[in-house]
Amino acid sequence: MRLTKFGHAAVRIEHDGTTIALDPGVWSQRECVEGVDAVLITHEHVDHYVPELLRGTGAPIYTIDAVAAQIRAGAPDLVERVTVVAPEETWSIGGIEVRAVGELHAVIHPELPRFHNSGYLLTVGETRVFHPGDALTAPGSPVDVLLAPVCAPWMRVSEGVDFAREVGAARNVAIHDRVFSAEGLGVADAQFGRFLEAAGQEYVRLADGADL
Repeated sequence: MRLTKFGHAAVRIEHDGTTIALDPGVWSQRECVEGVDAVLITHEHVDHYVPELLRGTGAPIYTIDAVAAQIRAGAPDLVERVTVVAPEETWSIGGIEVRAVGELHAVIHPELPRFHNSGYLLTVGETRVFHPGDALTAPGSPVDVLLAPVCAPWMRVSEGVDFAREVGAARNVAIHDRVFSAEGLGVADAQFGRFLEAAGQEYVRLADGADL
């Protein structure tokens, strides 16, 4: 398996001839979607979903109904490629198995409406990779690599650490990391590293374009 970070929450996974992009958004690089077999989108926010990037591939798009509604309204040229998925639905893309996890975005503020969100648990050969999107909803099954949110308007660093420890993945790759400054990310990395390494879990934050 090859896992490449492409800015903020965007990750590209390649395995045995199949390539999947997850959450190419406004802070992601176009290379994320080039030549992919499918795109998975967790929710409608622009740091996870940008129509212009989806036009850079002809691949099928798997996402939730809320995103499909945004596509119908603002990017109708993409509609024919969209498949709507529901919580706990499973399907295969090439040799990669996918399960939709969860239904709601984390609370941003009590006075704001809750958005919908789906995490995706991918079985990539013998490795299980989990992208939670903007939620701290664990998949309820073993995970080998967690794509761990490290900074967000809806999350304290301590909550991210506790989520990663709950999931219990041996390897944790930082995502959702464009919200803090470089200095703030240094603090977050130190906290994640301290607590996860104490629990026997690896933590790393990849530079854009870098592979795991």
